[in-house]
Amino acid sequence: MGKTLTEIAQQLKNADKKVQLIYGFNGMGKTRLSREFKQMVAPKSNDGEGDGEADQPELSRNKILYYNAFTEDLFYWDNDLEEDAEPKLRIQPNTFTDWVLKDQGQDMNVITTFQRYTNDKLTPHFNAERKDDKTGEVIAKVFSEVTFTMERGDATHSGNLKISKGEESNFIWSIFYALLEQVIGVLNIAEPSDRETDQFNQLEYVFIDDPVSSLDDNHLIQLAVDLAQLVKLNDSNVKFIISTHNPLFFNVLCNEFGSDEKTERYSWKSKWFSKSRLEKNGDGSLHLAEQPNDSPFAYHLHLISQLEEAIKSGQIEKYHFNLLRNILEKTATFLGYKRWEHLLPETDDGLPNPYAKRIVNFSSHSKHAAEEVSPLKPEEKQVLEKLVKHVVERHRFWQEKIT
Repeated sequence: MGKTLTEIAQQLKNADKKVQLIYGFNGMGKTRLSREFKQMVAPKSNDGEGDGEADQPELSRNKILYYNAFTEDLFYWDNDLEEDAEPKLRIQPNTFTDWVLKDQGQDMNVITTFQRYTNDKLTPHFNAERKDDKTGEVIAKVFSEVTFTMERGDATHSGNLKISKGEESNFIWSIFYALLEQVIGVLNIAEPSDRETDQFNQLEYVFIDDPVSSLDDNHLIQLAVDLAQLVKLNDSNVKFIISTHNPLFFNVLCNEFGSDEKTERYSWKSKWFSKSRLEKNGDGSLHLAEQPNDSPFAYHLHLISQLEEAIKSGQIEKYHFNLLRNILEKTATFLGYKRWEHLLPETDDGLPNPYAKRIVNFSSHSKHAAEEVSPLKPEEKQVLEKLVKHVVERHRFWQEKIT
């Protein structure tokens, strides 16, 4: 039976699981689901006392911590092209980063985590407070800017660098992860009066959506293992919901959560941990499908079956390109291709068809997480049909019926 995002959020809230792992393709609504869940756990005040919105950040962080695409919107680059100044990553004024960096003093842990997933020579530098020499006015608050340098192994380093988008996403994740380490450490002390802070005492949930943007496979696996091991250290009542569109990340988390030395204490596959897929129905509603315990992702055959069914019925939608891209990425990895584009039909000069590449890219990614999906044109549907046929026939997918 189909459900709305709000109903699925309620389903997650009602579940008696310490960890819920969700797989969903891009455009399926994972980021919006995280916001619906946050609103359900920590609703905005409508009682007329105070402005509600101003109180919301503190209320939210007390009951739920969440990481999603909107977390990254708190950071933006100042390239200062007019004065040709060195680039810096600015942090918009917000209670979240103030809480992590100023109140909890996690800046060194952030740096260590960031370097573990990128390069141990690539070093973030948080700014100190800066004041105008003449007026004494504060022109830059402490922890409001970050610069990056590449250490050279001696006493010198490069000038300020503008890091890649993937490195930027990883830096933002490192801030969240450093806080998560402290939260679990504090809450694992059973007696509240013995804890070093009471700021986490009301925390109920942690919702993490896709922290692996642009990571290579090696660092992605490392991040997944670290996250799973950290979550499994949690002895408090805090519950975790982790969603992702990345099959490898999903697989590693499944394997890590599905086996542990605490087998006498937890039954991981039934009581402690669940895994499911967020899927769209023909009428646009959604449902959570339980992921079988046998193989998290021998899933490509199931995806091809879904695509062929959509083609046969004529009910092709934009999200079906997400399924196709997923198949292309996993098949390319399996066959040893450096890029998924090499699986596409070729032009006369032996290169991947540029139109096919563009339409798969355009149709499988939205610029904004909440962007509405526009109807596909007939020629776009024809492209999907031809590409699916090409992939199945050229790369010899098993043709047995899937039930």
